Amino acid sequence: MSTKPKDSTDLAAGLLLIAAAAFFGWQTMGLPIGTSLRMGPGYFPMVLSIILFVLGVIITLKSFGREGEAFGRIAWRGILFILPAPIFFGLTVRGLGFVPALFFTTLIASQASIRMKPLHALVLAVAVTILSTLIFSYGLGLPFRRFGPWVQF
Repeated sequence: MSTKPKDSTDLAAGLLLIAAAAFFGWQTMGLPIGTSLRMGPGYFPMVLSIILFVLGVIITLKSFGREGEAFGRIAWRGILFILPAPIFFGLTVRGLGFVPALFFTTLIASQASIRMKPLHALVLAVAVTILSTLIFSYGLGLPFRRFGPWVQF
């Protein structure tokens, strides 16, 4: 195995996973972990942090063994539309309700692709909203408001 990483994408991904695992592991240190038989609130996040850390180490070590591709361009459009979509949903689901918040969230996320036409985005948003409402509200019977106080009928 070479001592210099050859695959910079795997190296970056592995280091990011290790950093995320370390951050979330550190955050769970204040919670009682418990045991496997009597799990505390910090047990599951700690186990996930350990798994994430191990995966990060494996990916980082893989970067030393093979030739990789160049990093390439950063997909800024995807970052600017995908990341705010769930934040928008979380901030508006109580006020707008599940149906309108999900509809607008889908419209926001669909703009991440250059190839997405407005009519296709609208059809996608309607389909995702109808299917999600049928599955989560009617199928699973989850207790949430379909339309919130910000939407008056």
